[in-house]
Amino acid sequence: MQPNLFSKIKGYITIELRGERLEELINLAVATRLVLWDIRIIKEQLAEVNLSISDFYRLRPLLKKTGCRLHILHRYGLPFFLDKLGKRKFFVAGVFFFLAGLFLLTSLVWKVEVEGNEKLMTVEILEKAKQLGIYEYQWKFRLKNQEDLARELHNQLPGAAWIGVQVEGTHIRIKVVESASPEEREPMNPRHLVATKNAVVTQILAEKGKPVVQPNQYVREGDVLISGWIGNEANQQTVVSQGQVKGLVWYTSTIETPLVRKYKTYSGNSFKRFYLVFGNRALQLTGYGHKYEASESASSRKTLQWRNYGLPVGWLNEKVREVHLLEEPLEKEAAREIGLERARADLLQEAGKESKIIAEKILKEQEENGKLVMEVHFEVEENIAVEQPIVTVPPEEAAPDQEPGSGPGPVS
Repeated sequence: MQPNLFSKIKGYITIELRGERLEELINLAVATRLVLWDIRIIKEQLAEVNLSISDFYRLRPLLKKTGCRLHILHRYGLPFFLDKLGKRKFFVAGVFFFLAGLFLLTSLVWKVEVEGNEKLMTVEILEKAKQLGIYEYQWKFRLKNQEDLARELHNQLPGAAWIGVQVEGTHIRIKVVESASPEEREPMNPRHLVATKNAVVTQILAEKGKPVVQPNQYVREGDVLISGWIGNEANQQTVVSQGQVKGLVWYTSTIETPLVRKYKTYSGNSFKRFYLVFGNRALQLTGYGHKYEASESASSRKTLQWRNYGLPVGWLNEKVREVHLLEEPLEKEAAREIGLERARADLLQEAGKESKIIAEKILKEQEENGKLVMEVHFEVEENIAVEQPIVTVPPEEAAPDQEPGSGPGPVS
């Protein structure tokens, strides 16, 4: 029969019995109510049996009576395990210190994070939290209730609408929701809208102010487009000009496109590396001896958890895959289209929103050092108006040789 849990706790042994009166010995043991189990007759005058520790001492008188001998083969149960531990004092001490260290490590705050803040400085939030006892290497049992900490921290940060303090294992996460305040608008002085570039006006929409240019009119950089002076000569006043003026602007771009396309493929070969992680440090255990001419890797990290506590110990698996870098010749037409597409995207990003390319023309094209070099002329419609504070005298007081609304823009 199999030993039950009670037998394992009390302890039992497996013994070997020898003697000519072996059968008589077993009968006497059963008659005196000794509990024997798993009786195995190995050969004549030799058997193996299991019995408890208490019955082992009661068996001795029967051995003397029958002239049999015994030999202890195995010892099982808690008493023998404790006896072994008593002989291994350094091992027991090591286990004790390990458990004590593990408890201490999980009782400390290892990291404090702040989330959700944009206007409030992280340093300021951490400083206020430190005054409440929330900082790295603090004992967790010394912290107040999470709701109390959140309320006190909120009282010290008037710019926050809500603050939450969340303890996750050895980490503390401070979540911040900032107060929504109306955007402060800078008081605007009277101003013109002037041209930012030399262009031909295509569209003008004046919300405030007086338009001084017309569609299809050529303007230079700095020329006034919508004047901040309104009214007649007898009754003039200044306003903040508002509106939109679009114009055609010309750009010449030099574009270089390689005639060889480079790309990578996976060979299917790979190997793995395994690391033990202690805080921010990692110790590589496997994956030595492998090396590819070109490769890329992907890793996944696991952190040990004890209940709801995250420990600063874990492991990292890294998979390294071999890649081949290949080159493919590119047709001239394809290279031209790739270069033009990239140039269009860069140009529209520089010109700003609502801009669009009206026309384009390749002025020059040639191959140099494995590249297709092009010089391309673009015609772009974009917003050309920018604000300029009014610092000059009214139009009627301007010099006779200066027309109202004209600026001192450079001559192109």
